[in-house]
Amino acid sequence: MVCDDDALLVDLLDYRLTGRGFEVLIARDGAEALVIAAARTPDAIVLDTMMPVVDGHQVLRRLRADPATSAIPVIMLTARKLERDIVGALELGADDYLVKPFIPEELMSRLIRLMAAPR
Repeated sequence: MVCDDDALLVDLLDYRLTGRGFEVLIARDGAEALVIAAARTPDAIVLDTMMPVVDGHQVLRRLRADPATSAIPVIMLTARKLERDIVGALELGADDYLVKPFIPEELMSRLIRLMAAPR
């Protein structure tokens, strides 16, 4: 699942992931991400921090608190690049963290690695 309010970024990731054979679920805000995660249990989530309705940190907290979603790998993909942002997200349970702008192929590699890792 890709969760971001930037339509251009969502389209780019959808195109790249679909091209690699992935089924892509899209959430445009944190509340929608939580609904989709509970209903569909995605194999992995690419999650922005700054979003409307529910921010990425709160989404991550709720995902990790729910036994049904706690093991879903989450990569934070955000413009926030301060040490406290990165460390804070990792301490909340993010599996990885990439800062925008990013290299799409790097994201693909990290995502594939996380999905292949035993949970």
